[in-house]
Amino acid sequence: MAHLIEQMAYVGATPWHGLGSQLSPKQPLEVWQREAGMDWQIKESLVHFKADTIGPLGTIHSFPEQKVLYRSDTKAPLSVVSQRYQVVQPREVLEFYRDLTEVSGYELETAGVLKEGRKFWALARTGQSTVLKGNDQVNGYLLLATSCDGTLATTATPTTVRVVCNNTLTIALDGAARAIKVPHSTRFDPQTVKKQLGIAVSQWDEFMYRMRMLAERKVQWHEAIGFFMNVLCDVQPNCAMPQVLPNERALRKVQGLYEGQGKGATLESSQGTAWGLLNAVTEYVDHERRARSTEYRMDSAWFGQGAVIKQKALDAALKLAA
Repeated sequence: MAHLIEQMAYVGATPWHGLGSQLSPKQPLEVWQREAGMDWQIKESLVHFKADTIGPLGTIHSFPEQKVLYRSDTKAPLSVVSQRYQVVQPREVLEFYRDLTEVSGYELETAGVLKEGRKFWALARTGQSTVLKGNDQVNGYLLLATSCDGTLATTATPTTVRVVCNNTLTIALDGAARAIKVPHSTRFDPQTVKKQLGIAVSQWDEFMYRMRMLAERKVQWHEAIGFFMNVLCDVQPNCAMPQVLPNERALRKVQGLYEGQGKGATLESSQGTAWGLLNAVTEYVDHERRARSTEYRMDSAWFGQGAVIKQKALDAALKLAA
């Protein structure tokens, strides 16, 4: 099976998805660009097509409303998009962090390319950190990702990573993720995004205050079952139990993670708490959920259905603790 990841690099401990080649700390962005497989450009060409097969080549026509995006190194096609589509280059994703790493204390930890170059990202630690009871440490990160096939806007997402289990969670308050999204119909302006992010990153304290609330909220057995039924099986509280449960395998797996099998599940912050419920779901999505490969699971956990499940779990946990 072809890997989704074209190339990837990281510093420090092996990242939660276990992929990539290790770099020594404090590498310049130019090294990151090479080692993360981001040292190429997205090129553009008009769309051409063959209208008939008369003659050796047929009649070649152009379609000026759209363009083909392709890699400068391999010439491999990436997508067909409208002429209005604003391309963000792999180099721009790394350059976004230049002043953040040189002046603001951020540290790049992972960067790489998915889907043969159709999606790429970089993740940096912000320096923010909180310890919940039982020495349960949570660190702050900033994820910048984009695509060149229309599947993902250029998105800067404040994210947390729970150290004991490498669970990842998007920072969200009042049901809304604090991500800044720039659609590809608009030119990506890094400085504007950073100004908007200043507000989001400053909400770290408020978000972690909510996480402390989850760690303090003790959960009864029936509440835990109701939580998992809601998040994974879409069975609302106080509703009749269906005869056949969708996602029964997932339900059993997450219950096991919550009841002690999960990493950090027996910490004081997690055992029998709403924080434990949330982390059982995030660990399942990040590490255990069925996927064609680790790369597919990672793509889903950050950008796809896995991210949706984690957001639903966060909303349900906060509602439980309210």
